[in-house]
Amino acid sequence: MNRKNNKRSFTCKNCDKLVPIDGCGTRNRNHCPKCLMSIHLDNIPGDRKANCGGIMEPISVWARENGEWAIIHRVRIFGNLCSNRISADDNIF
Repeated sequence: MNRKNNKRSFTCKNCDKLVPIDGCGTRNRNHCPKCLMSIHLDNIPGDRKANCGGIMEPISVWARENGEWAIIHRVRIFGNLCSNRISADDNIF
């Protein structure tokens, strides 16, 4: 995903959708609500310190201990698993 000049949005590398950050119910969005693909940006949620930049594909969902739902992503380059909080506008189909 490429960030536009507007730091409150980015363009998905997979489907080219312009993705706004505002109004999604999360501060650190890094996945597309249309195709749910993501980019490996964080080592710790929100830090933006991952140097990989690899595409992460959604492979599953899970409920965290606090009841919040998250998407499980697999980094294509090296297979690591990451979880991303589901956003209010994510495509559920």
